[in-house]
Amino acid sequence: MINILWVDDEIDLLKPHMLFLATKGYEVIPSTDGQEALELLEQKIVDIVFLDENMPGLSGLDTLMLIKDKYPSLPIIMITKSEEEHIMEQAIGSKISDYLIKPVNPNQILLALKKHLEAKKLVSETSTLNYQQQFREISMRLMDRLDSKQWTEIYKKLIFWELELATSQDESIFEILRQQKDEANTLFCRYYEKNYESWLKNQQEDKPLLSHTVLKEKLFPLLKEDKTPTFLIVIDNFRFDQWKAIQTMVEEYYRVDNEDIYFSIIPTTTQYARNSMFAGLMPAEIEKKYPSLWVNEDKEGNKNQNEHELLQENLKRFGFNLKTTYHKVLNVQYGKRMMDILPNMLNNDLNVIVYNFIDMLSHARTENDLVRELAEDERAYRSVTQTWFSHSALMDVLKYLSDKKVNIIITTDHGSVRVDRPVKVKGDKTVSTNLRYKVGRLLDYNPKEVLEVKDCTQIFLPKLAITSPYIFTRSNDFFAYPNNYNQYVQYYMNTFQHGGISMEEIMIPFITIKNR
Repeated sequence: MINILWVDDEIDLLKPHMLFLATKGYEVIPSTDGQEALELLEQKIVDIVFLDENMPGLSGLDTLMLIKDKYPSLPIIMITKSEEEHIMEQAIGSKISDYLIKPVNPNQILLALKKHLEAKKLVSETSTLNYQQQFREISMRLMDRLDSKQWTEIYKKLIFWELELATSQDESIFEILRQQKDEANTLFCRYYEKNYESWLKNQQEDKPLLSHTVLKEKLFPLLKEDKTPTFLIVIDNFRFDQWKAIQTMVEEYYRVDNEDIYFSIIPTTTQYARNSMFAGLMPAEIEKKYPSLWVNEDKEGNKNQNEHELLQENLKRFGFNLKTTYHKVLNVQYGKRMMDILPNMLNNDLNVIVYNFIDMLSHARTENDLVRELAEDERAYRSVTQTWFSHSALMDVLKYLSDKKVNIIITTDHGSVRVDRPVKVKGDKTVSTNLRYKVGRLLDYNPKEVLEVKDCTQIFLPKLAITSPYIFTRSNDFFAYPNNYNQYVQYYMNTFQHGGISMEEIMIPFITIKNR
C-alpha cells in the first residue's frame, strides 16, 4: 500500500479524488494545514506528499522547506492555482518533484504518482521486455559470419543492454544477458584469432583499426586539417562500457562528435598496446627500428617510459613538425598540477595526457579487500569509475577546456575483463607474470585451452628465445599455477585482468568531443 499525505486547507472538496485513488490501491492521509502535516509525518510512513501552495497560516512554500529539511528524499508534488514565475522558482529551488495546476483531475494525479513512485519499476519492466524482444535478434546475428563493423555493433548493443538492465530487479533477465555476452565473447575470440594475423599483414580489406594504425587514421588527419590545439587524453585500461557510464557527465560540457571503437593488439597490456599506439608500429617493429626505446619482457626497467619519444618519431615519419607535450598522471598531486600548466598547453599543437587511475583501480581491486568490495561486479566497477570521474582532475581539465577552442580525443590502450575460469599452466622463473598471457621458456599447458603462438614473428611480437612461445587466454579465463592451485584461484577469481582476448579488452573507445 502506497501512502499519500495530501495537504490542502480545502481538503473536503478533494474527497472525490481521494475515493478515486482508494480504488486504485492508494491510501490518502488528509491534512488541512502545514503544521498538522509535519505532525502526521512524525507519526506515519508516507511515500509522497501533495501540497497546496496557497494555504493560510503556514504557507505551502514554508511547509515545503520544513518537510524537505527533515525528509530530504521524500517526493513532494506542489498543487497551485498560480503559475507566477517567482513562486515556481521558489518551489523548484526547494526541490519539489513536480507541480500541478488547479483544478486537477484524477488522471493527472494518477499519472504524477506513477511518474514519481513507479517510474523505476516501469522503466525496468519496459527494458526487460525490450531486451527479451532483442535477445533473439542478437542470437541470430551471432550465427552469421560477422565482419569487424558488425562485431562492433553487436558489442555496442550488448553494452547498451547491460547498462539498461543494470537497475533491473529481475536477476534472471540479467543472467540471460550474461550468458548471451559469454556466448558472444566465445565467438568473438574465434573471429579475432582467425583473422588477426592477416590483419597485421594487410591481407584483408575488411580489417578494423588496430593499436598501431589508430592514430594514423584518426588523429593525424585532424592534425593536418585543423591547426587548433589538440588534446589526446588516454585513460589506461578504459573499457567502452565505462565510457558510456561517464558520457552524460562529459556531455554537460561537450557534444560527442564521433564515437568509434578500435581493436587492441595482443597482448592487451600497456607495454605492448600503448607503445604500439604511440609508435604507429607493432612491438617487433619498434624493437627493430628503435631498440633504445623498447624494453623487452625479460629485461629490467620501465616498459613504457619512452611513449613520448615513440610518438614524436611517429609524427616525424608522417611529415609533422609539431610542438608536443606529454604528461602521465599517476597521482592526485600531479593531476592538480595540470590545472596550473593548462594555459601554457594551449600554445602547443598536440598535448597528450595519460591517466592511470582505472588501471590502478583494477590492480587495487585484486590486492585490496576494501576496493574489491567496492567494485565487486561489473555494475559496481562502472559505478566506481563514475564516482572517480565526477571528482577527478581529468574532469577539472575538461571543464577548463570546455570554453576554449580545442580538439579533444578520449581513448585508451586496452580494456579489462572479469575472470572466473582458471586454466592451468606451468613454467620456469623466466615466464611472464601476467594472468592473461604468458611468454617464456619451458611453458607447459593444454593447447586446446589457449591461443598458442609458437612463431611470434608472425604476429610481430619480439622473440625472446627459440623456445619461448606466447600463449593467450580467451573470454573469462585466467592462468593459474598448479602449486597452491586452490589458494591462487580463490585469490584471483572475479578480478579484472587484461592481456588476453575478449570483447572487453579488445574493442575499446576512441571518442572525439567538441565544445558546445
